[in-house]
Amino acid sequence: MNSHATDVDLIVQHDALIKHFEEEAEQIQIKIDEHKKFLSQFESKRYVYGRHAEDLKAHSQEVINLYEKAVVANREMAEIFRDMDY
Repeated sequence: MNSHATDVDLIVQHDALIKHFEEEAEQIQIKIDEHKKFLSQFESKRYVYGRHAEDLKAHSQEVINLYEKAVVANREMAEIFRDMDY
């Protein structure tokens, strides 16, 4: 097999991975924004959620924290692939 074709294929795959990690980070960020809206609603309308408001707030905050870590990890992976020499 031609080494130039292999190099081009690796570059294409490399770029696809960068794009994948960046898009994944964007999608997770959208989920974070949604959960922040939920969290705000749980805080501002406690009377609607009653005694479950605190549990819902805690759960939403935990999900936000996990998603934020996932965003960082995906962005770091994209950066690692971006920094590689190909």
